[in-house]
Amino acid sequence: MKTKFTTVIGSLLLAGCLFSETANAQVFGPVSNLRPYDKRGINVFEDPKEDTIAFDGLRLMFGAGFTQSFQGLKHSNTPNNASNNLYKMTPGFNTANANLFMDVQLADGIRLNLTSYLSSRHHNETWVKGGYIQFDKLPFKGQIWDDIMSVTTIRVGHMEINYGDQHFRRSDGGNTIYNPFAENYIMDAFTTEIGGEVLVRKNGFLGLVGATNGMIKGNIDELTPTPQDDNTRKSPAVYFKAGVDKDVMDNVRVRLTGSYYMNNSSGGQTLYAGDRTGSNYFMALERVGSTASAQFSSGRFNPGFSKKVDALQFNGFVKASGLEFFGTYERANGRTKSETSERKASQYAADLIYRFGPSENVFVGARYNKVKARPANVTGAAPITYTEDISIDRKALGAGWFLTRNILLKGEYVIQEYNKFPTADLRHNGEFKGYVIQAVVGF
Repeated sequence: MKTKFTTVIGSLLLAGCLFSETANAQVFGPVSNLRPYDKRGINVFEDPKEDTIAFDGLRLMFGAGFTQSFQGLKHSNTPNNASNNLYKMTPGFNTANANLFMDVQLADGIRLNLTSYLSSRHHNETWVKGGYIQFDKLPFKGQIWDDIMSVTTIRVGHMEINYGDQHFRRSDGGNTIYNPFAENYIMDAFTTEIGGEVLVRKNGFLGLVGATNGMIKGNIDELTPTPQDDNTRKSPAVYFKAGVDKDVMDNVRVRLTGSYYMNNSSGGQTLYAGDRTGSNYFMALERVGSTASAQFSSGRFNPGFSKKVDALQFNGFVKASGLEFFGTYERANGRTKSETSERKASQYAADLIYRFGPSENVFVGARYNKVKARPANVTGAAPITYTEDISIDRKALGAGWFLTRNILLKGEYVIQEYNKFPTADLRHNGEFKGYVIQAVVGF
């Protein structure tokens, strides 16, 4: 969803004028049940359900996320031909990322969100991520509706789906303040799809069910049959989450969740390729002649389950005073429309973070992330056949300092290794290592 920056600004100014004509409208002010875009949003998962802001008319709130990176990465591989020689890079600044958030309190317990990418590695122009309406109350009279919505949140729109917990801690364009490291997981489960989800929370327990179109954008086209798959009908994606999030004793919080996502027939499934902003490891293990925009997923691995996917993710989070652990185990299987059998991919990761100082404004941490998968065979002029599972290992050390709750300086040292890739693959004996430093603003 591409648009010009001037169009966005004009629309926002028009919205402000319209709000100013609304009776009893405050126009600009805080909205309810919103995860903060600054330091206060760290270790917040689903949006809070705390009706602490009384509704007194339409309210509009703007937020933003800005990230400027400087990187010094080196990479190597064992090329079998000149086309697999690596991009020549030196330390330097990367393209700055910027996000714009617009949240509108439409009614008591009803909020609208619109998020736009103002600048990113993949799209330097303004690009709308998506938007949704969230209902924490319904405009119906009756005690039964009040009782239902006291524990229920409904979200409908073109939105970031709530599969797994890692997407709450990832970097998203200019919004990198929640991530204690520079980059996301190797297999980055994140996508925006059109649909709705219902979340129920009570006494620390939560359950969620969602259904979407199973694609990153709207699509009314019949699928094109292939010799391997003659199904021309699209299927919706369905996903579930269940878990518990409780304070088990003083200063000790435990959260355990499991999520499942299923799509049996998609015209372009992007569960592991839905990020339209790009990796924060610019040009790492990319071939000579590549561009930062076209090869925007450096350092990540997409298993390529574009037609069918079944994915399962378990997450565990423990915070004891300043020490926190976040772990992930994920397993997925699927295929493209040109395959007859399904392939498998698995991933596990562990973050150990220690936050200290006044208001835990300083942190240090370590991450280990490993992916094991069977990529799809490559056909054409340069065919590649994968006869065994490949693996990718990442080790990262990170540290950060919040100068204020809105300003963060953080850095990471990373080593990533590629194992068992065939000789024809660019990533054969591949490795990159080095540092990334980021200055972040979020409000």
